[in-house]
Amino acid sequence: MSKHPLLQVDAFTDTPLGGNACAIVFDAGELTEAAMLAVAREMNLSETAFVSTASNGNFRARYFTPAEEIPLAGHPTIATVFALVETGRLTVAGDYLKIPLELRDGPIDVEIWMKGSRVDQVVMSQRKPVFHDTYDPARVMPVFGLDEPDLLPGTVIQTVSTGTPQLMIPVRNLEAVKKAQIDIGKYISLRAYGDFFSTHIFCLEGVEYGDTFARHFVTPPDLIEDPFTGSATGGMGAYLWHYQLITKPDFVAEQGHWMGRPGQASVQVIGSPDNIDTVKVGGRAVTVFQGELSL
Repeated sequence: MSKHPLLQVDAFTDTPLGGNACAIVFDAGELTEAAMLAVAREMNLSETAFVSTASNGNFRARYFTPAEEIPLAGHPTIATVFALVETGRLTVAGDYLKIPLELRDGPIDVEIWMKGSRVDQVVMSQRKPVFHDTYDPARVMPVFGLDEPDLLPGTVIQTVSTGTPQLMIPVRNLEAVKKAQIDIGKYISLRAYGDFFSTHIFCLEGVEYGDTFARHFVTPPDLIEDPFTGSATGGMGAYLWHYQLITKPDFVAEQGHWMGRPGQASVQVIGSPDNIDTVKVGGRAVTVFQGELSL
């Protein structure tokens, strides 16, 4: 039986039981994919991160939902790098450090900002945005209990990927976000037809002090609604800047408040609307518990 240090960290919040929870399994280099998937099902969170050391000496992370491995995810990246510092596996000399984090499809840059001896914020640079298929609102909106007039006027429903492809649905206001209700059967059919992993429904209003608010839907056996989705926040930022729906390339995104898990992220889009290089998504994190996983 092997033993692996285990932490659960809430990301995009500095308050325990807020934001989005991620289980982080260290010393995971020898675990098989089947074992990692089984652990993710056991944890039953949006994602579980499995951390090891790559052959080049960098830290490596793999992210699994209860259903499958995904190439890039936001809140596990924030949580994982926070946990690396918190457990002393990664030392930050001074108030700032940038590291490469090896993910399934290659490295991304992650910046760590300190406040004294504590991590103040972790910022990930997501992959260059790719704009994929567009969709007919008449087909998509009823899947989420919405009507075509709920769509933000003059916008398109489109898959955007900054590492993981997600369907972007901009709606008029908070009321439209709130009334979204997924029809699981119709959603499974839409996803089988589509080119996306999950769906982000958002508006240009915040609940507290944010500039946007969103809800994020996935497919069972994954949790149907995600409390805070960092990768989709990056895709949303790319979408908003590309279509010039925002006047400046940095903003605060909110999510999870109506689930009792409020979260906030700082978003900065780097590049022109027609040539976005990356989207930086950052947030805080807090450890909820730590222990040991026996396999």
